[in-house]
Amino acid sequence: MLHVIEDSILDCLRLVPFLFLAYLAMEYLEHRTGERMQKLLRRADKASPVIGGALGALPQCGFSAAASNLYAGRVISLGTLIAVYLSTSDEMLPILISERAPAGLIGGILLGKALFGMAAGLMIDFVRGKKGREDAGCIHDICEQERCHCEEGIFRSALTHTGQIAFFILAVTFGLNLLLHYAGEDALAGLVSGKLLSGPMLAGLVGMIPNCAGSVVITQLYLEGAMDIGSAMAGLLSGSGVGLLVLFRVNHNRRENLKIAGLLYGIGVGAGIIVGLLGL
Repeated sequence: MLHVIEDSILDCLRLVPFLFLAYLAMEYLEHRTGERMQKLLRRADKASPVIGGALGALPQCGFSAAASNLYAGRVISLGTLIAVYLSTSDEMLPILISERAPAGLIGGILLGKALFGMAAGLMIDFVRGKKGREDAGCIHDICEQERCHCEEGIFRSALTHTGQIAFFILAVTFGLNLLLHYAGEDALAGLVSGKLLSGPMLAGLVGMIPNCAGSVVITQLYLEGAMDIGSAMAGLLSGSGVGLLVLFRVNHNRRENLKIAGLLYGIGVGAGIIVGLLGL
């Protein structure tokens, strides 16, 4: 139990700096630059999925959590959010490095995730076109929903937001870690190993778990040869760390959140199937 508590707290603490900086930036945009800066960022959304896909490839899932907050404030587009989610590596990169995987393999997986994220993000924004920008809200909407007393200063407001989200993440992460501790990661691994046709779909579901366990199991199974590259990519692409968890907390449009989760899963599984068929 102490190990579960320790892991949950550490998982949460790693995200706190990203959450605070994201909220601080959002508060600054709202209180210092107003609508002009927000309109400028929205106009730059045509290229932002490329930037999001590149940033998401960095280790850990802090950028996915930050992206969820920025999307809820309509600072970034849906395409950018999906690009970050798809490219997020979570615990994959540290495990690949610790297992001394070939540099070519590591680079190939990272590049593949980033490219899939960029391509999907650009396509989503192209299809949505002006509609996505007309639906844009305002950062201030989050403040009203969370009752954070923004008039007391951007630092205090950012701290309030960060504390609220961090507590929510800690509670959910503890529950997931507790479940995995008693059920065992072997049971989770048995769902995706040795599957041929349903492998990418099952791996995608495992990747959707808002916890590092999904990426850990998928990466280990692939390195041990118990999972093909197509299934592995499906799970790794679908996994956004705690990004979806934060999105469901800060974005109060539940139907939209479910659509985003479904879109992420569909793209991840589809890409995994393509990779498997091509034998990349």
